[in-house]
Amino acid sequence: MPRGQVGGQTPTGGRIVTSGERLLEVRDVSLRFGGVRALSNVSFHVEAGELFSIIGPNGAGKTSMLNCISGRYRPTEGDVLYKGGSLLKRSINDRARLGIGRTFQNLALFGHMSVLDNILVGRHHRLKNNLFTGMAYWVGGARTEELAERRRVEEIIDFLEIQHVRGEPAGTLSYGLRKRVELARAMAIEPELILLDEPMAGMNLEEKEDIARYVVALNQEFGMTIVMIEHDMGVVMDLSDRVIVLDFGKVISAGTPDAVLADEHVKRAYLGEDDETLDALAAETGEPA
Repeated sequence: MPRGQVGGQTPTGGRIVTSGERLLEVRDVSLRFGGVRALSNVSFHVEAGELFSIIGPNGAGKTSMLNCISGRYRPTEGDVLYKGGSLLKRSINDRARLGIGRTFQNLALFGHMSVLDNILVGRHHRLKNNLFTGMAYWVGGARTEELAERRRVEEIIDFLEIQHVRGEPAGTLSYGLRKRVELARAMAIEPELILLDEPMAGMNLEEKEDIARYVVALNQEFGMTIVMIEHDMGVVMDLSDRVIVLDFGKVISAGTPDAVLADEHVKRAYLGEDDETLDALAAETGEPA
């Protein structure tokens, strides 16, 4: 398929943002829950075409940051801009229509529905006929439209190599396959920006390699800009163009993977100062500790 397209369709989202231009910008975002401050004055930007990673210890605010971008949370302070326009007044559905997709750390599939139907859910915002009335009758445009959407979904199923489970209830699948189905549903939105919350968590080495291959393809072949949370530092250092590190809701480091890995603040807060740990990571990534 052409770069920047899924199933031959150009993703939605208004004006086209070219590679190297800012697609997403987070400006001084703070998030509080009562007396708990989850994020404190977080700022960063993501350029179109980047694979951008957010790392940090558990409880650092990483998922809270993705929730602010995707619309599940509204920042207490600050702003989130997409293609130069604020997202604060945009609903979750609006953000999907603009071209923002995401996966979840805790799987959010419909377990009783088939794999195919779970992925079709990701296409609902693209339908011209009303989902609850127009598609209930197999006549005219509604039928033509549904057949076209099913073809798009089949292309995604082929890409992620889940043809053999396409008709199975999602809740009966192995954890690794359910992770692929969740990625497929996010792809079905045809996003320009896709937010991946720990896409490789809980997987064995072979499953991680598969997902890493798909993530690289989404970025390099499909042209999707990716913001990824991931704890596997080898994966982060191998795949990322740039990285930020959160600790207690604050950015403590930002830059290229090499620069972040060498940052003393990161070593203390996240990687630990144990020489054997750092040596092992350096050997894995090919960079000096």
